[in-house]
Amino acid sequence: VLAVDIAPGEIQPDVGLTGTYGLTSLNKVLFLTSLCRDTGVDTACLTEDDLARMHTLRDCVDILSRHVPAGA
Repeated sequence: VLAVDIAPGEIQPDVGLTGTYGLTSLNKVLFLTSLCRDTGVDTACLTEDDLARMHTLRDCVDILSRHVPAGA
């Protein structure tokens, strides 16, 4: 869903997903949906505030990690 090609080693966890990686609102939804599916997090666990605070990859990891099912 990234608008730019980037090698995994070049990903910076603290830069803006929208400005740096070109995620549109739709792409951000697709990205977060994919992350939730891959981590086993039910999207229903996320609040509106959680979504609003997901500006960087680190934000996403921090917020989603609170909801990863035990043993996943």
